[in-house]
Amino acid sequence: MADDAPGPVTAPGVLFLVAVPGLEGALAAEAARAGFSSVREVPGGVEVAGGLAEAVRANVTLRCAVRVLWRVAAFRAMHLAQLDKRARKVAWRDWLVPGVPVKVEAVCRASKIYHHKAAAERIAGALEAAGIPVAAEAAVAVKVRIEDDLCTVSLDTTGEALHRRGHKTFVGKAPLRETMAAAFLWDMGFDGSQCVVDPMCGSGTIPLEAAEIAAGLVPGRSRGFAFEAMVGGAGDAGDAGLKPGLRRLGGGGSGGAGGSEGPCPSRSPEYLENKDEGARFFGFDRDDGAIRGARGNAERAGVAGLCRFERQAVSDLVPPEGVAPGIVLTNPPYGARIGDRKLLFGLYGALGRVLAERFSGWQVGIVTSDRGLAQATGLSLEPVGPVDHSGTKVWLWRGRVG
Repeated sequence: MADDAPGPVTAPGVLFLVAVPGLEGALAAEAARAGFSSVREVPGGVEVAGGLAEAVRANVTLRCAVRVLWRVAAFRAMHLAQLDKRARKVAWRDWLVPGVPVKVEAVCRASKIYHHKAAAERIAGALEAAGIPVAAEAAVAVKVRIEDDLCTVSLDTTGEALHRRGHKTFVGKAPLRETMAAAFLWDMGFDGSQCVVDPMCGSGTIPLEAAEIAAGLVPGRSRGFAFEAMVGGAGDAGDAGLKPGLRRLGGGGSGGAGGSEGPCPSRSPEYLENKDEGARFFGFDRDDGAIRGARGNAERAGVAGLCRFERQAVSDLVPPEGVAPGIVLTNPPYGARIGDRKLLFGLYGALGRVLAERFSGWQVGIVTSDRGLAQATGLSLEPVGPVDHSGTKVWLWRGRVG
């Protein structure tokens, strides 16, 4: 059958940064601060210009991204035979290493090709013809999207989702993801200089993200990525100064190698060892196990000198000594997440009273899905959101005390 599909096979030269639904704007702002070009917010994420080098930098340095898809080819396909022929014209070996297995994931929408499994089989055949084996459990994913008869081929350069930083081995009950914690910190106006307090810290996600941002540490310094198995991937990581031990931002918590200065100052490598500066990021919880786990996470992240975690009830919360009013940001339990909603009104009320009485001048942010619980604090808070938190819509309720 003739290859009569209109248009050539093209290489888009675009990265798609997948966002947590509701955080597309935060991710676009972070990408722009980091110096990426042609930043465009789109449904589900952010598009930026670039190839593998930019994909490496995005994976290692961006805090709000969920994953980084590198769009390597696009072509029209009206039926499966055309898809097969066009897929065999894609320069797979320019990006994928012969003998290194990949998996194929396909989605079909509003197209003449509607069977995603059949589409995936055609792409798999083209890959195998190029010497690229296909295996269901492979670490590298080739993602195919056929929409309005346009087939877009992307390589998942990330692997495991980016909220998994690699140094947090203890995870509490229903934790806030790191990507969301970073976005909410920036929504609160955090620039790396303020004290941050989380009265119900669980595994310590919020203080840890704040400490890493303040210290200029890149979020991907402790983990591996799918791009390392691609042609030139390991070399690009080295060229970008992102090898282990060098994975630090040139400036700020959202910059990157070659990027612009971020929202907080760059730090010298000795910064984390300077115990004289003292802790500025505090986490409290009534659960001993959570506090032990949070301390361990801080040690593995290399920010233990900047953080303090203590067992403490909300009723005993007081501002840390010797610091200017900063930010209280917390992700308390809410009915759909953990706990009985009726019993939680007392907890939120107690938190609101403590903050109103003792934290004058502080910024306050409370992450919850429940307007009633947010209002139970008695604080003047405005919602920002919604944001999808593992299938539940949550808002950041923020305001200022006093």
